[in-house]
Amino acid sequence: MARIIKDTANTLYPSILSYSLVFVIRQFQPDDMFAVIKIAYTTLPEQYNPSIFNYFYESNPQGFLVAEHNHKLIGFLTSIKTTQTTAKILMLAVIKNHQKKKIGSAILNEFFKEVYRSHIIKVELEVRTTNIQAIDFYKKHGFTIIDTIPQFYQNKEDAYLMTKTF
Repeated sequence: MARIIKDTANTLYPSILSYSLVFVIRQFQPDDMFAVIKIAYTTLPEQYNPSIFNYFYESNPQGFLVAEHNHKLIGFLTSIKTTQTTAKILMLAVIKNHQKKKIGSAILNEFFKEVYRSHIIKVELEVRTTNIQAIDFYKKHGFTIIDTIPQFYQNKEDAYLMTKTF
């Protein structure tokens, strides 16, 4: 199910200039694969084998969402169910020129609706301990840091385990 979202924001000259960004949050479709891989490659520090995205889709299609603007993908979220009542966000990314426009929040909020429909009561994720922007974003959406995972990433950087309970 696609959901159209209109976000009106004031930027450079708040009293003079405003713009409206209309985008759609919908479930991933196989035709989205190359665009999602490109977004991941350009926005995330880790490099992933492209076949992993197909695995995510096949494992949990309801937990793979994309944001689309003018028929172009601008962001995505992918997740898996780790138990009957727990889901894990694996990746959430928005292309650079569309960040800070509430697209990530819209994707996450749509994901929370799917979590509710699926009777999930806990969502987990890992985030780099140095990624203050992402940590603040997730805290703003109700996540809390519950643990540190040493050398979690390929470059041996630590991660925080964050959770949100519904």
